[in-house]
Amino acid sequence: MDLLFLVIGLIGLYFGAEWLVSGSSRLALKLGVSPLVIGLTVVALGTSAPELAVCLSLNLNGSPDAAVGNIVGSNICNILLILGFSGLLMPLAIHRQVLRKEMPILLVVSFLLVCMLVDQRLSLLEGCALIIGILVYVASNFGLFGKGSGSDEPEESVSIDKDSRSFSYLFFLIVFGLGLLVIGAEWFQKGGIGIAKSLGVSDAVIGLTVLAFGTSLPELATSIVACMKKQGDLIAGNAIGSSIFNVLAILGITVTVKPMPQVSGIKPEDLMFLVGSVIFAGVLMMGKMKLGRIKGGIMLSVYVSYVILIVNRS
Repeated sequence: MDLLFLVIGLIGLYFGAEWLVSGSSRLALKLGVSPLVIGLTVVALGTSAPELAVCLSLNLNGSPDAAVGNIVGSNICNILLILGFSGLLMPLAIHRQVLRKEMPILLVVSFLLVCMLVDQRLSLLEGCALIIGILVYVASNFGLFGKGSGSDEPEESVSIDKDSRSFSYLFFLIVFGLGLLVIGAEWFQKGGIGIAKSLGVSDAVIGLTVLAFGTSLPELATSIVACMKKQGDLIAGNAIGSSIFNVLAILGITVTVKPMPQVSGIKPEDLMFLVGSVIFAGVLMMGKMKLGRIKGGIMLSVYVSYVILIVNRS
């Protein structure tokens, strides 16, 4: 049954990502905004849905350490694995706005999380502050405070007829694609955890690896399909935007629903590695404003090394 869950999950992930990328790229053109903005907001929010479901469930069931650990692990996975693997599949031209605005925001957000966890707790006030942060972030990307992200640089992608599909059709395509992504990730994760347990892997290692990877599967599936469609901006926007959403929206909602008076299981080295991975990825992307196969391979190797260290540490 676990193998069947894996197969069905993969099918759901593929078709969900296919419809989400297709609907999102067409919607971007219809609305007159760049795919980068759609990737940073609509797609990022949708692919973060598994993290929200998992974090809420873990926190409500008395496992705040696992909930925060899932956020940290998923963001490391988004930055190093998703972007690295995408760079291996298709060298990515990095939008100027990514390095000028989005990566600095992600760095600040990651450092903010580290600061919030210094006292080993997350309060209702901190949760509300995070939610306000994501509202401001989304509003700024859609230009409510001035020029929106990606408005200064056109996307070099396949031309799509703006009037070829109705808004209702694209809305259905995006929502249905997101739904399939969430279900596919859940089934894949269920099968992976079942197989891992049958092999004698501990719950701690499962949480740090399978759980974090499982909730990042929608981002990975979306990025693979976006590579096939040569939607480079959507890939970068999805990975970076989803990481920002994980901290501000997902963790913010989770803490607002139930504050975390004691978060002591997250090791400082994991938090520092999170911040370091953002800086490392930003430095690699600065060179010629591209993320090629060599750089992608380096990022992927760093992620694999980190997972191996986690397994050995446990």
